[in-house]
Parts: sequence; structure tokens; C-alpha cells
Amino acid sequence: MDGRDWSKFLLPYEQAVEELKMKFKLLRTELKSREEYSPIEFVTGRVKRISSILDKAKRLNVRMDQIETGIEDIAGIRIMCQFVEDIERLSHIIRERQDLTVVYFKDYVTNKKESGYRSYHIIVEYPVQTSLGMKKVLAEIQIRTLAMNFWATIEHSLNYKYKGALPEDVTRRLSKAAEAAYQLDQEMSSIRDEITESQKAFEDKSNVVSKLMNDIQRLYFYNRIREAAQFQLQFNEMWEKEDIWGLKQLSVAIEQSLSRAKKDH
Repeated sequence: MDGRDWSKFLLPYEQAVEELKMKFKLLRTELKSREEYSPIEFVTGRVKRISSILDKAKRLNVRMDQIETGIEDIAGIRIMCQFVEDIERLSHIIRERQDLTVVYFKDYVTNKKESGYRSYHIIVEYPVQTSLGMKKVLAEIQIRTLAMNFWATIEHSLNYKYKGALPEDVTRRLSKAAEAAYQLDQEMSSIRDEITESQKAFEDKSNVVSKLMNDIQRLYFYNRIREAAQFQLQFNEMWEKEDIWGLKQLSVAIEQSLSRAKKDH
């Protein structure tokens, strides 16, 4: 131990995690808005616990005064994708960003670990603006499919339980599970177009319905009670018939009514 104040030491890493999480969540929103599909399913992040930092430093023979450069994943972001193909696209997007610098990457998707572990790791240098000025910290961005993440989470828990010395039987069964997860990803990729088309249709329907209900409420606000009630009845009828085209046409009619209501208000 070097007597450092760990709470202060970890502050820039905590800030980096929060900022990166927010940036990738916003990226997801932007991509869905521009392209109607995003390779990002969801984002999580964490700062390594002090005990984990010390354990890793010991395992890698990293001196305490070299922790900032010797341990690259004190700040960690994990991005989940639906399909294996999304990983490559997202890694390209990250490498093109101007607000961080890619140090190097490890492709465990193409070159899986012996245990069966698959994931794409990118080590980046990220500038954090602190009260003491700008500080560059290292962070690890992991990109995985949902199936890869499920397997890796289980493996991590078992390694913690057995302190890294997994029984042969458990290792063998984990290897079989890793192969099953890989096959699942392959199957999902083979019907990717059908899945994304279905998801887009669901999202379109959801957006239309949300807009319709909000616009009807706005008509009530402008005291167009009779019109709002009529539109509500039409909506109920079309909703029962699952008439999406009709709902879209109804949305246009309500927009026109709202426009007139604003002019008269």
C-alpha cells in the first residue's frame, strides 16, 4: 500500500465512466433517429473496486506508482449488441471518434480465449475535465452480444467462486455453453433482416400511438372537446382492427386539427 487517498484517486475514473455511458446512450438515440437502427442495445459501466485493483496489480506485478498506466480497465464500459455484425460496426464508430483516443484493441470475437470467452475490447485514453484541470485516464470499452455477455457473466461468477481454479467438469461444461452461445449468435445473424424488420414495425406502431394520444390530449387543452372525443373514438376503432395505415392517416388529420386550433387560440 502507498497510503494514497483512494476516493480522490478514483474520482476521474468515476467521471469518465459516467460521461462515456451518457455519450454512448446518446449515440444510440441519434443512430436510431437517423438510421432507424442502432448497433447499441444498451450500455453499462463500472469503476473497479479497490480490492480488484490491488489483486490485479499483484497478479500483473504492477507497482503502486504505476497503477494509472499498468491497469487499463479501472474505468470500464460495456456495450451490448444484438448481432455479431454490430460489434465490427460499433468498433469502427469508436475508432473514428474525436473525443477519445484508441490505444489498442483485443479481438476476442474472432480469436476467442481458450475458455470460450468472446468479446471485443478497446482500450482508450479519455480526457476528463476535473477541478484541477484536464486529466487523461485509461478506460476499457467491451463490446459483446447479449449471448456473449450472458456466458461471460456466468464464467466470471464461477471464477470468483473457485478463485480462478475451475474444476475440470465445470470447465468442460462452460466450454460447451460457450459454443451454444456462439451458435445462438450465428442463428440470430442468419435471420437478422427479419428480426430488425419486426422491431422497426413495432417501434413505428409505438411511435404513432404515442403521438396520437399526445395530440388528442392537446386538442382537449385547446378546448376542442368534440373533435378530441371523435378522434378518440376513431382511434379506438382502428386500434381494435390493428389498422396501422389508418392510424397514420388519423395522425395527419389530428395534426391539421391542431394547427387550426393553435391559430384560433
